[in-house]
Amino acid sequence: MIGTALVLFAIACLLPAGYMLVAGLETGVQRSAAAAFLLDARQRELLTNSALLGTGTALISSAVGVPLGLALARIPLPWKPGLRLALAAPALLPPYIVGLAWIYVGGTRGPLAAVAGRELLSDWTYSLPGAVIVLSLVFYPLSMLATEVAVRRIEGRLEEAALLVAAPGRVVRRISLPLAAPGILAAALITFVLAVSEFGVPGLLRVRVFTTEVFTAFAALYDFGRAAQLTLPLLLLSLAVAGSAGALAGERLLTTPRGAGSRPVSLHSWRVPAVAGVLLVIAVTLLCPLIVLGLEARQVPSMREVFAGSSGAIANSLTLGATGATAVVALAVWIGYARARARPRIGRIVDGLLVVLFALPSTIVGVGLIGLWNRPGPIGAIYGTHLMVLLGYLARLVPVAALLLAAAVRHIPVSQEEAASVSGAGWLRTMWCVVFPQMRLGLGAAWVVVFVLACGELGTTILVAPPGEATLPIRIYTIIANTPSSHVAALALLQAGVIFAPLAILGLAVSPRVTR
Repeated sequence: MIGTALVLFAIACLLPAGYMLVAGLETGVQRSAAAAFLLDARQRELLTNSALLGTGTALISSAVGVPLGLALARIPLPWKPGLRLALAAPALLPPYIVGLAWIYVGGTRGPLAAVAGRELLSDWTYSLPGAVIVLSLVFYPLSMLATEVAVRRIEGRLEEAALLVAAPGRVVRRISLPLAAPGILAAALITFVLAVSEFGVPGLLRVRVFTTEVFTAFAALYDFGRAAQLTLPLLLLSLAVAGSAGALAGERLLTTPRGAGSRPVSLHSWRVPAVAGVLLVIAVTLLCPLIVLGLEARQVPSMREVFAGSSGAIANSLTLGATGATAVVALAVWIGYARARARPRIGRIVDGLLVVLFALPSTIVGVGLIGLWNRPGPIGAIYGTHLMVLLGYLARLVPVAALLLAAAVRHIPVSQEEAASVSGAGWLRTMWCVVFPQMRLGLGAAWVVVFVLACGELGTTILVAPPGEATLPIRIYTIIANTPSSHVAALALLQAGVIFAPLAILGLAVSPRVTR
């Protein structure tokens, strides 16, 4: 079973990236001996914009997420599980939804129009700083959760001893944050790669970066060679940074134990400002985009008419999302089990590989899938069908599902499997009767997360979706230019509802088991 899963994993996840790497090198060599490694003026501009986008997003996300993670780990907040879920929710909201809200706020009819000129307002809305702000609002939960995990791993007695002679602020600066620094830096690097890899927000805000240029070269100009050549610097950058993040994170990707010994320190004196800060962040990052979209959607004459015109896209999103989540979890559970039971050195290599694959730009994955499957004969039979969308989900989401399920397997003692084996149970029976029952919550959580991410996936599906077919993200993205903004906002709210409904169900299922 594990061998079969590894073969499927290689076909679905490794081949598209490998194909684009080889195609980029071959195209560069064919066009110029040094073109594979030297950048022209246009590529240097794209690389500069991409680097600024990633760096700005990583810095702002860390500035917001690190204090929140510290608060969740060390301050006794009321309703902490609910606050944590609300703070983490923006990470699962498609970035282009937040980008739409940003456009409506900064548009010439938006609330800022009264205090800024139309031209100045447009320049600020459709700009690189605007894209940085939007992506920071989406990606800060990564830094927050990584900081919370890192701080919870710190030995509480170190902080207790320091509090005897120093103020809480100095203890945090001199002990807590330095010890948590590797996890915080790993989260910042992952945020950098995800921001550089994002397609929807730069496309909406008209920011020229590598991902939008790859899409234009392939989808608009039909220049596969140019698209392959453009992917090379972005692919190498993503591999290097994401690999470094995986190496820094190490076992932290799978285990989150608290420090041994005494109970963690609680910073009671910071409780009131922490609660105020948490509520402010929730209002700005989660409530404001939804309220803005709701105000814009109020102008729709008939919601039924809007949803009826997009019924096919809605049905495709729900059907393909559920099917894709099931296929991803069915494959990732074996990859996750193998990772959890692997030797530490091999496990760290696998973690780095999974992080790199998850951080690959979606447009690169889409172009790679087309290059692999758009061929004559039996191999190309699935091209132009919904199976291409499912392959895109597998390529994009198996890595993150495997990491989630590996963490669930790590909580199951190996001794239980050994006891079942001694009793005469075969390996498959042991998995079915011993391992899987204890992974119920992890399997459900992984399915919900993958379903949510699949329903919001845009960069890959917009390239590989069959002609005339669309998912809800593709529908929203393609009607922005020639459809009233109220209709687009109504569909964006529906997209948010599709995402938050399963999250709410998962939160209700998990909350009785979560302790503060």
